[in-house]
Order: sequence, then C-alpha cells, then structure tokens
Amino acid sequence: MTEVPRNRVARTARLAALPLGYAGRTAVGLGKRIGGKPAEAVMTEIQQRTAEQLFRTLGELKGGAMKVGQMLSVLESAFPEEMAGPYREHLTKLQDAAPPMPTQTVREILAGDLGEDWRERLVWLDGGPTAAASIGQVHRGRWVDGREVAVKVQYPEAADALLADLRQLALLARTAAPLVPGVDLKPLVAELQARAVDELDYSLEAEAQHAFAEAFRDDPEIVVPDVVDVGETVLVTEWLESPASLASVIADGTQEERDHYGELFVRFLFSGPARTGMLHADPHPGNYRVLPAEDGSPGRLGVLDFGAVARLPERGLPEAMGRLLRVAAREEEAELVEGLRREGFIKERITVDSRQLLDYLAPFVEPTKVDRFRFSREWMRTQFARINDPRNPAYTVGMKLNLPPSYLLIHRTWLAGVGVLCQLECEAPFRQILTESLPGFADPA
Repeated sequence: MTEVPRNRVARTARLAALPLGYAGRTAVGLGKRIGGKPAEAVMTEIQQRTAEQLFRTLGELKGGAMKVGQMLSVLESAFPEEMAGPYREHLTKLQDAAPPMPTQTVREILAGDLGEDWRERLVWLDGGPTAAASIGQVHRGRWVDGREVAVKVQYPEAADALLADLRQLALLARTAAPLVPGVDLKPLVAELQARAVDELDYSLEAEAQHAFAEAFRDDPEIVVPDVVDVGETVLVTEWLESPASLASVIADGTQEERDHYGELFVRFLFSGPARTGMLHADPHPGNYRVLPAEDGSPGRLGVLDFGAVARLPERGLPEAMGRLLRVAAREEEAELVEGLRREGFIKERITVDSRQLLDYLAPFVEPTKVDRFRFSREWMRTQFARINDPRNPAYTVGMKLNLPPSYLLIHRTWLAGVGVLCQLECEAPFRQILTESLPGFADPA
C-alpha cells in the first residue's frame, strides 16, 4: 500500500476542517444566543472567524483551494451584505497575497529550468516576491538587454498540490456549502479540474500571452506585456509598471475611475477573442493593472496572467451567443427557446416556460437593453437572490437548463466579469461594446 505523504495528509485535514469549523462555531453561537447575546452579533462573530479560517487555509494551500477562493472573491458582490461583509476583506486578499517561497528555492528552480547560466541573462533578481498567484509567485528582475522583467516561478510540487486540492474539494463541495451560501461548488470545482493541466503548462501560457501582446501592441487603451523567456516552471515577461490593480479602484476609486476602467475591462474581454481566437478567462481584479496618464487622470489598462484562456474554435466568441442575447433582449420568446435548444442549453423532451426563461436570463440580458448600464452590488444581489430562491419560478428554470461543455469557460468568465463590474459600481456602454465585438449581436444587415 502506497504511503500518503504527511504534507498531503495535513492539506486534506485543513480542507476538511473548513465545514466542521463552521458547524462548531455555529453551535457555540447558538449557546451564546440562548445565553442572551443578540443573534446579529453572534452571526457576525461566527462569519468573521470563519472568514479568517477560510483565508488562512486557502492561502496556505496555494493550489486548487486558493484558486477557488480567488474565483469566489469576484462573486462576493452577489452575497447579501450581512454575509459578504465578513468575507470581503479576506477573500480579496487572495487576489494578491500568499505566503512566499524562500529565495534559495526560487534560485534553484531558475537554475533547473533556465540552465545554470541563468544569471547571464537575468542579471538582477529581487530577493522577495512582488506578487503571488494560486500556483506561483512573481519576482521583479532585469534582463541582459536592460529590460525590466517579471519572473513567475511555479511553486514546487504545484501540479500535485493543485490536482490533489481539486480532488479533495470536489468531495467536500457539498459539505462546504455553508461557507458560500447560494453558490454550487460542485460544477465550479469540476470545471477547474478540467482546466488545471493547461494552467500548469507555462509554455501554453507563454504562447497565449505572446498572442495577446501582439494583438494589442498598438492599442491606445490596453497594454499586454510580451514574453521574454519561458521554461517548464518559469515564465519571464516584460515588467508592467503600475501603481495598483483594479482592486484598489474597487476599494476607493473615484466614480470617474470606476467608469473608465470598467469600460476598458469590458472592451478587453470582448475584443480579445476576435483579435486572438482566445478569451482571457481569469478576470479577477488582481490581473488588471491601472496605468494612470501623466497628469494623474485615468489612463490605460494593463492585463496580466494568461494561464487560463479559452481557445475558441471559431476564432471568436460563438455567433449563436450574440444572436441569442439579441433575441432575448427583444423578448422574442419562441426564437429564444428554439435557439437555446439548438445550441444544447435545453435538452430534448425538456419543456421550459419562455417567460420564466427570460426572467432567469435577466442578469445577462438587462445590461444590453440600454445605452449605458449601471452595474452595482445591489443589482447583483437582487438578481442572485431571485434566481437562487426556490420559491421563484426562475429557480425552476435554472434546474432545467444544461450548460454545454464548449460554453463552460465562457459562462464562468462572463459571470465573473459581471461580478467585477458590480464591485466597481461602474457605468458602461455595454450594448455598444457588444455590438462592436460580439458576433451575432448586431442587427443583421
């Protein structure tokens, strides 16, 4: 019988402790309520402690668990404020922070991956990391030609850790439900498992990033740093000088900044597929950097991390996607049902009430009906609560719909993108952007 490594056992135990810890704190809270402590104060205390444990555990694990935390952090705007508040700070930290690797370990990985002469090319390397991701950390350096570079180094055993975490999280998704009310973790984890191998392959990431850098090289609004060198577990790219990420705009940006960077965020997501044949599929705020103009006014938007991309066979988003959105916005019910059935969203012998279907699709359709749409946490929470309320007919519709595999990553990216826009509380010309960039959405000639 193969012996399971001790660190793997410890990781599994920490993951398993998340729902158990919540249950234990809830029981203690019930005791306090019986003792006379206000229910609201008890629940806030429970959620705060659970949030701290969630961040500590997911952050230390780094792999699949941290990846789930990052994804959930862009959806926190959908939770009711009394639930979201305690989690917001801790989940947001997952977008930019994780315990660092020792400097010596980083140097050993560079030598093993880029060769013993790596110092002849990478002539300077900062000893401490400037950022951390779910499977690696980033150091600033200087290339032999004088360029400032970002050096992303994959954590040792990151592949094993990521896949093991995702397997364990798949088993725990049901019992962990109290940690993230209203979110079904099972399909989320299943989709992450399907994409994990691609994200571990830095050569694939380098190929994608170079394609985006080429496509946006002369763009006046979007900046993508190009690839300098790549190895099996090391990726060197041009350094992007930026004072902050979109997370800072979410935290305390002016309305002008929110609207400006929100619009650029949408324009990048929808124009990228047509230019590159790929969709940047990891839209959490830490991957988007703000580049103010020289006078301090809002400027360009920088984009990082191309480990998660959807490679689109039609070299662009599906034409059917834009067409279905257009007919839904016009409330052409029969054509909408027929189109969804043709694309595999409604299976054979499944009947769906067309009016209830339109209600269910409202979070995706409403922003396309007006010239400028105001995204907000309040709007997101209202939509999220409605389609997740078993008493609402729209909830039943959601149980009948099917998500074809070819739309999995597109759907996840769109949903997360809307989450980011609602965190920004921004106003954007959403309909115009879709008309320009989403195949099938514009009126036929």
